[in-house]
Amino acid sequence: MQGGVAIVTGGGTGIGAAVVRRLAARGVRCVINYAHSQAEAEALAAEVGNGSVAVRADIADDAECRKLAAAAVDSFGRLDFLVNNAGRTKHVAHEDLDGLEAEDFIDIYRLNTIAAFQMVRACAPAMREGPMSAVVNVASIAGLHGVGSSIAYAASKGALITMTQSLARVLAPSVRVNAVAPGYVGTGWFEKALGQEGKAKLDRNIAARTPMAMAPQAEDIAGPIEMLLDPANRAITGEVLRVDAGFHLDTGGSRRPGRAG
Repeated sequence: MQGGVAIVTGGGTGIGAAVVRRLAARGVRCVINYAHSQAEAEALAAEVGNGSVAVRADIADDAECRKLAAAAVDSFGRLDFLVNNAGRTKHVAHEDLDGLEAEDFIDIYRLNTIAAFQMVRACAPAMREGPMSAVVNVASIAGLHGVGSSIAYAASKGALITMTQSLARVLAPSVRVNAVAPGYVGTGWFEKALGQEGKAKLDRNIAARTPMAMAPQAEDIAGPIEMLLDPANRAITGEVLRVDAGFHLDTGGSRRPGRAG
């Protein structure tokens, strides 16, 4: 992967930032995309060095996606890896069918599904020119099991998983396309919402409900993403890799699927 170039959407914080750190350690130059987290993205670019840059783009806008892809190629002369990590949700209990409007579905789909497609489309011409090109879409176990923060979120991630398979077929053999499907991930979002002690308590509760007795953190998701991008795994495409500490293995009903995203 040494010398490669990656775009990581939503790369300034959370899973995206953990991915950037891992890729930079492998000698990959990263375009750290952000929409709002400018300070974090710029600080991360300075931290990892290696020519990595922070670039603002609202990837819900197709023109912005094309500008972002062009910025990577203009800066580095190539584009090898894309991590579609940016996403959003709305927390609504699944039983509350009146808690979601059509606009909520559209808003969530626009970033979680459509933007990911737009980014792949924008990057595909440059990626087809490289010898080790790969895409990883950050989905969720919500998209596999119909759980998570809302029905709209689960539906958007289910669509992203199906789209991963379609894109893997049409972009082969020059570009591999895979997805990871995390469960709970203890990112800074929870600490901001609950405070440090609140997040620690939530982590303990999640750990008690997983076979691996752990609450996955951003770094635990970044490793599998790096693995799927690695050209050493050139035979893997069209796959969806659960990363949930075994949460999905419980079929006895003792662990109710909670919010996954």
